[in-house]
Amino acid sequence: MTSFSDPTAVSGYAERTARIVPGLRDLHRMAGVLLAERAPADARILVLGAGGGLELKALAEMQPGWQFDGVDPSAEMLELARTILGPMAPHVRLHEGNIDSAPKGPFDGATCLLTLHFLPPAERLKTLQQIHLRLKPGASLVVAHHSFPGDDPVRDRWLSRNAAFAAASGVPVRQAEGSIAAIKERLPVLSPAQDVDLLREAGFADIDLFYCAFTFKGWVAHRA
Repeated sequence: MTSFSDPTAVSGYAERTARIVPGLRDLHRMAGVLLAERAPADARILVLGAGGGLELKALAEMQPGWQFDGVDPSAEMLELARTILGPMAPHVRLHEGNIDSAPKGPFDGATCLLTLHFLPPAERLKTLQQIHLRLKPGASLVVAHHSFPGDDPVRDRWLSRNAAFAAASGVPVRQAEGSIAAIKERLPVLSPAQDVDLLREAGFADIDLFYCAFTFKGWVAHRA
């Protein structure tokens, strides 16, 4: 898996991620649409896993009146975010760390994209609970990450499809195929049903699937 402190990996993050995540730019736009359903024109939005700055830039361009707090544990990825944001940087405050480093809010909405699959279930639940505490009542949370059944034949079939997509998008075949073992060994991926259960346990309601692309799934949920 990618090291988020390796300079070469960080510099190539945007191009690499666009190749392995189907519809990445559309995912960012969909997140903006979903947040805007409930967030006001002057909303304050929490972005967890903000390193790289891709979703921050997309959201800021869609909603010039919004202000953002972006949180990420990698200093190198946050520096990349500053570069990617360019003239949109004044709309964003960046914080190095995990959810405990995030301001208390209250926020009008939050995103957590391509991040939760790195966290084991207990830490994932704690993170969702802490996001919940920082949101205003009724505010939206948009999440998207690897989520697929743990049954070996089903899991392997979907991982192979994901690798084939990456190879078709320009990732070297050997590297794409190597991601199958890396994901199985290093990511504590949950099934879609388990992901929804954790959202409910953290206090979220009205949970809807909005994005489904090979091994990636995305949901919008609301603070009860």
